[in-house]
Parts: sequence; C-alpha cells; structure tokens
Amino acid sequence: MRARILVIDDEESVCEILKYNLEKEGYEVDAAYSAEEACDEDLSKYNLFIVDIMMGEMSGFDFAKRIRNVTSTEHTPIIFCSALNEEDEKVMGLNIGADDYVTKPFSIGEVLARVRSVLRRSALTTQATYNISDSQYEQDLTFKTLRIDRNEKISYLDGEPLGLTRTEYEILEFFLTHRNRIYSRQEIISHVWGEDVVVTNRTIDTNITRLRKKLGEYSNNIVTRQGFGYGFKETY
Repeated sequence: MRARILVIDDEESVCEILKYNLEKEGYEVDAAYSAEEACDEDLSKYNLFIVDIMMGEMSGFDFAKRIRNVTSTEHTPIIFCSALNEEDEKVMGLNIGADDYVTKPFSIGEVLARVRSVLRRSALTTQATYNISDSQYEQDLTFKTLRIDRNEKISYLDGEPLGLTRTEYEILEFFLTHRNRIYSRQEIISHVWGEDVVVTNRTIDTNITRLRKKLGEYSNNIVTRQGFGYGFKETY
C-alpha cells in the first residue's frame, strides 16, 4: 500500500513541484493551499503532512498543534517546509512535535530523502505497535528516576512525562541502550535518522542541547567529547 501525503502550502508552485516529484517516487499526494482547506479533509487517511508555516489565518504551527490534539492524527508525521530558517523557528517546530524541518529554497533530493526517512521510522513504530502482544512488550528503560516506556513511546522523569519530541525520544532511547561509550555524530545520525537522510552536525547539537535541558538533574550524564561526539555515562 502506497503512503499517502498531504502537502499544505499557500504557494501553488511549491505544491505542484512537491506533488510531481513525490508522485514520481510512488506516493499518493494531495495538495491544500491553506491550513483551513487542509482541515476540511479527512486527515486520518494520510501517512505524512508536509506543511508550510507562514500561511493565511492559520499558520503551520497552529495546524500542527491542532492535529496533535486529535487521536486519529496525533502520531501522523509532520515535516515543516518553510522559508523561516532561524534556529528559534526550527526549535519551535520540533518542540510542537514535527518530525523534521526543511528550509526553502529546498533541494528536491533532500526533501525526498527526509520523506523516506520519516516514513520509514513511522512505519517501524506502527508495526511495533500493532504486532506486539502482551507477552512481547518491551521492557522499560530506566536510569535512576529516568524511565522510558518503549511501548507507549513516552519518557518520564520522577514520574512526570518529559514531553520529548520524537527525535529527542529516539536519541535518549539510543543513549540508554548504548551507555558508557562515546559515539560520533555520524553514528548517532545512522541510528536515529537512518543512512539516507541529510542531517547536519548542528542538528545533532541542537537536539542534544534541548534534550539536556529537559533531563534536569541527569543533563550532565550526556557527555561531550570534543572532536569525537556524545555519549551517556552512568557516572560523570
């Protein structure tokens, strides 16, 4: 079954370019020229949203917040595609729950790579959710009062949800399953994003900085080794 994608952008030319190239890759693609128009669709039928930010009365950020509060779309991946390229906008988008962020003008090759990566990660999560039986539930990952529920995909600190983005969650899960060793940025990219997606060192650094802020007393357990990379140390 082909993945179905909804492109939401108030620039018709952008919608046409993305629709044409995504359909060449074998996806089913629809386009909406505003977030309001998108909301009139049955959003539950889509596997991915590619969303501009600066649009009409409802921004891409507002659209993302809305679908994250609806059960049928709360886990549907979002890629923001926007001319806003300041780090604050990117951080805001990721914190809202976006799975990736592409800046305009974009490379079609980069967009396609990111789409493949996000859909692959989403499919793996969905498969794990539906194929797992009660007796096959994965054990929680714990470190002192830090806990990851690997079945619900939620992380907790002192019993309270941390509110991690998908990427932050996957970085933390990787660290807690690979403790006491330093990993290069490329190794982290390979495990978290996959081999075929373009991720900069700055993206890694930004995500780890945000993750540290959310980990409170355990922030220092994520260590940096200049020139080598990052790791999770049980003692520091």
